[in-house]
Amino acid sequence: MSKSNSQLFRITYLLYGISIALLLISCSTESDKIPLVIEKKIEYDKFGFVADSFKIEEGMIRKNETLADILTNSQIDYNLITKIYNSSKPIFDFRKIRPNKNYRVYKNQDSLNSFHAFVYEIDKTKYLKVNLEDSLKVEISKREIQTIEKSVTGVINSSLYETLLEQNSSIVLAGNLAEIFAWQIDFYTIQKGDQFFAVYEELFVDDESVGIGEVLVAKFIHKNNPFHAFLFDQNERKEYFDEDGNSLQKEFLKAPLKYKRISSHYSGRRLHPILRVYRPHRGIDYAAAIGTPVQAVGDGIIIKVGRDGAAGKMVKIKHNSVYSSAYLHLSGYGKGIKRGARVKQGQLIGYVGSTGRSTGPHLDFRFWKNGSLVNYLRQKFPSSKAVADSNLFEYNILKDSLLTTMQNHLALK
Repeated sequence: MSKSNSQLFRITYLLYGISIALLLISCSTESDKIPLVIEKKIEYDKFGFVADSFKIEEGMIRKNETLADILTNSQIDYNLITKIYNSSKPIFDFRKIRPNKNYRVYKNQDSLNSFHAFVYEIDKTKYLKVNLEDSLKVEISKREIQTIEKSVTGVINSSLYETLLEQNSSIVLAGNLAEIFAWQIDFYTIQKGDQFFAVYEELFVDDESVGIGEVLVAKFIHKNNPFHAFLFDQNERKEYFDEDGNSLQKEFLKAPLKYKRISSHYSGRRLHPILRVYRPHRGIDYAAAIGTPVQAVGDGIIIKVGRDGAAGKMVKIKHNSVYSSAYLHLSGYGKGIKRGARVKQGQLIGYVGSTGRSTGPHLDFRFWKNGSLVNYLRQKFPSSKAVADSNLFEYNILKDSLLTTMQNHLALK
């Protein structure tokens, strides 16, 4: 290449480099002119509404306060209140709102402060949400629940309840453990020096404890005899079993007699057939002919037998420290039925009658759980069957795992 051509090449290359540099500077300058967009993070409140998009009025329901009272005080049109009330009926009856429950009214940030939503906190985990957007929408939602595994252990001084109370543990566990071991231990006879241990779930919403979940494994030493309970899901049904895979609980009969029909269900408000006034009926009336045999729904000890005012001739059975049952308006008793006698499930204890305050032959059957009358037909009792042979391998793996968990928790105490 000649000297002149070489110089021309250098000049051309230099000019090319300058043009590229100028182009890059131009692009950089133009990009600086583009405004920087920072995306604002949208924040939602605990009920799912955009936090700063509404005017919020909140309060606590007072005694005898109604939905109409609340929304009228918030200047909501009465026609809309009526629509909310009627639209909510299939999902929630606003007559059941309770004092000391929290609520919120959401209003749009417009010139009219128009209604947008109403929230009523049913309990710590569920809330009712009435939302007015394109149309009125009513739903019951659940707040997110966090489950944390915890453990508790102690030595009985006077009672399980007081021992848990002394160590600031959940006293709900007292009822849970009593129910789990109800057929093995009479909790009225537990004594000083008895020991217990349990691994359980505690439920939290927004770092606030809202209750106790399942007890996963428990051990109770009563009169120097150890009792274990392992929670196992067999055929999509969770029950407690001992170390050998036997069920800890026994089932109850579906009904205490062969009956024609249920003439009166368990109710908080029933028109009494004789007194003609409304009052609670905490039992189940089985209509049946006089003389129909009545059976004990489960094993137990008779704690009361004889006439008892309006109940007429009756028998009351204590099944364990959790469950009791009573059989009212009998015409007579079975053989050997007396106070202190032990009875077996299905044993004849009496006959249907119409003694006491009664309009006709029937059995008024009552059932207690932890000292309170409950609806027998709504109780979910375990099957009382042992772990099936086909599930034993899986059960033993779970049992060993729970025993290890229990030891790990004990090591941290």
